[in-house]
Amino acid sequence: MADRDYRLIVEGELSDELEPAFHGMTLTRGKGNTALTGTVRDQAELQGLFRRVSDLGLTLLEAKAIDGRPEELSGDGPANADPTGSRPSAARSYKKGAGNGYRN
Repeated sequence: MADRDYRLIVEGELSDELEPAFHGMTLTRGKGNTALTGTVRDQAELQGLFRRVSDLGLTLLEAKAIDGRPEELSGDGPANADPTGSRPSAARSYKKGAGNGYRN
């Protein structure tokens, strides 16, 4: 996996004290959520971010590649905008839903 930019949205507006836990990611707060945005080198680093979210007891609402690549799977359209209200790019995304916890 080549470097890709990702946006993870977690429930709640995280404090600055948690920023070091997500080294290399930019935290953007708004509308009761926090977007963690940054470049991820590989699957291991991405899984590490997911594990950190879980270890901190945070609720992951969405994880999306935002580097402008076309969607790998056609779904029901683009995901909701990030907490700052910017327009989402074409990407593969996983959103919290019913059933298994995530849908794409």
